[in-house]
Amino acid sequence: MQHPVDAQLEAAAAAVGAMRAAALAARTAHARAELLRHMRTTAAKMRGLDVDTAAERVRGEWMKAWRLDADGYPALSDAIRAFAAAFCRDAGGSDDATKAAIAATLVTLEAGFAAAGTTLADQMAFRSECAHGWWASVVPKPGDGGAPFWESGCPPHCR
Repeated sequence: MQHPVDAQLEAAAAAVGAMRAAALAARTAHARAELLRHMRTTAAKMRGLDVDTAAERVRGEWMKAWRLDADGYPALSDAIRAFAAAFCRDAGGSDDATKAAIAATLVTLEAGFAAAGTTLADQMAFRSECAHGWWASVVPKPGDGGAPFWESGCPPHCR
């Protein structure tokens, strides 16, 4: 028979593991949703411009805001432009084709961030004005010296 202390420690570790996985998944999903919401709003402000001009303007502003050099990240720059263009087309009249284009360019965008060594969630959390404070409780900003909330405040003798 397993000792009750060991059984509780295992149960607690499993629960913390599930909480950690859920928090990371929630941060990723919420950051993605915030980006999509922001892009829909931004694209709506671009109505009246042709799609290419609007997409290029959004791409340029986004790359600058996130301190990403288009020359250093050409594939990511292209993915951001395609993503912006999909939203600008959708702002002109949303239908199944424009929605599918948004979904497809989102996949490409997330792959572009991965190839650049980062994630969409990290870009949103560490660089976006749309960041939500709780995201840093899940993945602290690099250099801030923080710990994820499931590790915070744990005395060394309890580890």
